[in-house]
Amino acid sequence: MERLAMNRREFAGVAAGMAASAAWLREASPALADGWDPDRPIAIPARKLRAQPVLMYATTTRREKTSWKSWSSIHTHEAAKEEGARITKELAAAAAAADFAVEVLPLATVATAEEARRVHEGDYDVILMYPATGGGNLLTACLPPKPDKDAIVFVRHRSGPVYYWYEALSSRYLKKGSDEETAQNSAANHGGLTVHDVVVDDYAEVTWRLRALFGLKNFIGQRIVALGGAGGKYDPQAPKVAREKYRFEIIEVGYDELGKRIAQARADTALIARAEEWTQRYLALPGTRLATNREYVRNAFFLYRVFKDWMREHQAPAFTIGQCMSTVMPLAETTACLTLSWLNDEGWAAFCESDFVIIPAGVLLRYVTGKPVFLHNSTFPHRGVVTCAHCTSPRRMDGRRYEPVEILTHYESDYGAAPKVQFPVGQRVTFIDPEYATGRWVGFRGVVKDNPFLEICRSQQDVEIEGNWKALLPEARDSHWMMAYGDYLKEIGYAARKIGIRWVNLSDPS
Repeated sequence: MERLAMNRREFAGVAAGMAASAAWLREASPALADGWDPDRPIAIPARKLRAQPVLMYATTTRREKTSWKSWSSIHTHEAAKEEGARITKELAAAAAAADFAVEVLPLATVATAEEARRVHEGDYDVILMYPATGGGNLLTACLPPKPDKDAIVFVRHRSGPVYYWYEALSSRYLKKGSDEETAQNSAANHGGLTVHDVVVDDYAEVTWRLRALFGLKNFIGQRIVALGGAGGKYDPQAPKVAREKYRFEIIEVGYDELGKRIAQARADTALIARAEEWTQRYLALPGTRLATNREYVRNAFFLYRVFKDWMREHQAPAFTIGQCMSTVMPLAETTACLTLSWLNDEGWAAFCESDFVIIPAGVLLRYVTGKPVFLHNSTFPHRGVVTCAHCTSPRRMDGRRYEPVEILTHYESDYGAAPKVQFPVGQRVTFIDPEYATGRWVGFRGVVKDNPFLEICRSQQDVEIEGNWKALLPEARDSHWMMAYGDYLKEIGYAARKIGIRWVNLSDPS
């Protein structure tokens, strides 16, 4: 694989991103230190997306017997003021309804290139541009000068006074957003304005783009603790790609340290009492059935404390564990399956197998959806159906309720405690299937049809694929996929292309 080198400017960007991550994770540290509480709402630690709205316009003066104005009625300061008030009201309503952390900054009204340059002195992630009137040079001046910043252009047709740029936007100012163009994008350079960044009238179209950019902001530079080191299923390049392409900071910790920490946890009389209390509370949750040794559940809470301590010490909102069967079981006297499920149900990202082929997709999907995600094994598609199975499924997949669960042994070892979570039949889900670490991701939707009880990993669903399921046949690589409740294909595709991931949507191929 070609080496993904960073120049000095890119390295400085990585360092700045890590410093910002450390700052907001310090605020999350109390939550990492808190004990397990099933009544606590999911809280995904994330930085706000800062959106800077800009109204662009130009004043004109009537001249006899010649063309003196462009399309639109916004040619005066008074008309611009009225339009600015309309925009501010609309954005306030959109921000209040958003289900992710977005801060809409005060509207900047721009009529000159100098005014546009002053806007870029501020701290923002995305420009929300309203080009009512004005020329191409002013439009260009309003766009972010830094390549890692983004812009969404909103033009009016019928939602208010029609904009000149509803007519004037074209490939003269917009890239086509083709695979060839977006392949050149990266975490340091999102590629500039494309036809996919333009919205006409519809604020729902603005919101899902902002959600995608919110996910992207929190994805780039993700800090994750990797117990036992970082790996990649069938692709040893995966950790390197995660570090260099996505700027992940992977903190590797060893199993020798795990053994020491588990011994300390078991010697802590206060923690022993709390683990007993937590076990009782978990098993008392509605829809919870125990079908393994209760001690395995209690021991999983010792792992819970150890894993959260590591996350707090390294200020990391994500955790993964490799060799989580034979290596961990003798030390923990249980499996890590339930522990990872609990961490996801709290809002952290926690994955088994330390597979950095799939972990980046899971981190992005988690931030975009604002919900836990399920890393699972894929199976060979047939008659439009695929079976998804693993032993670490979260229960709060919708971000709120606990799905019914039976606590069984981990399948391959017939040991420990693992959740068999029942997903609602009829639930629509989103999948991401990365092609190893090549930077090509396949996405599609599905509908849960059954929760069978086959001799495979415990949480298992038969899912009917929406779209061209036969196109998945050459994609079946005995690999991991990532699943989330809901339909987020638009958001993932939009965000992925910003950083040079080739996105293939099997459910919406156009």
